Amino acid sequence: MAKHIEPQLHGENKWFSRFQDYIGEFIYGGIDGSVTTFAVVAGAAGAHLESSVVIILGFANLIADGFAMSVGSYLSTKSEKENYQKHKEIEYWEVDNLPEKERQEIREIYQAKGFEGELLQQVVDKITEDKDRWVDVMMKEELEMTEESKSPLQMGFVTFISFILMGFIPLIVYVIDYSGQPLGDNLFLYSSILTFVTFAGIGFAKSYVTKANRLRSILETLFLGGSAAVLAYFVGDLLEKMIA
Repeated sequence: MAKHIEPQLHGENKWFSRFQDYIGEFIYGGIDGSVTTFAVVAGAAGAHLESSVVIILGFANLIADGFAMSVGSYLSTKSEKENYQKHKEIEYWEVDNLPEKERQEIREIYQAKGFEGELLQQVVDKITEDKDRWVDVMMKEELEMTEESKSPLQMGFVTFISFILMGFIPLIVYVIDYSGQPLGDNLFLYSSILTFVTFAGIGFAKSYVTKANRLRSILETLFLGGSAAVLAYFVGDLLEKMIA
């Protein structure tokens, strides 16, 4: 039975490992989505706008900002990969054309790590006997660069999905109310409760990514989201009084 279960668990771990590569992006996309959309809802509530207007403004913000965030994530990841590749090509050129200089740099790197004498020479010889290994060591040890394994397209997609999913939460009660199931006059209160529960959940999840204190992460997310909402609410209220 153990032999039957082990491959399944191994497959699950590989799947979870791939998911972990993108969980940070999902969380930060979700934070941006929920905070910015709730700020729009708060501003509209402060200006005493109708549910239909809140929905229009909210969804316009949701789609436009979500797309902009996903494009930014895509370009950032793509730029990191291109930058790594550019420096890697330079290292290959230097290994081909300046081998003694590059060999000396390997020697100095491992001397600084405490290697010396015959052992140091063996390490240098072993690393420099394989060009790919040589370049990989130079990238990590000299340039302190590691290759970005995440797909730019997938990063952009994850950002967009998380932004839309989390950003839709502040709008849920307005959509329900507008669809013909009136929820009364406390729509903004209901939206605030849902959103602050979301903030707390995102803050809790963020603590796993940042390895920070859970309570501190939750309170920080609540504070940032709440501050944006309060500011937007009073700006909306002020503008409504000035224009009306």
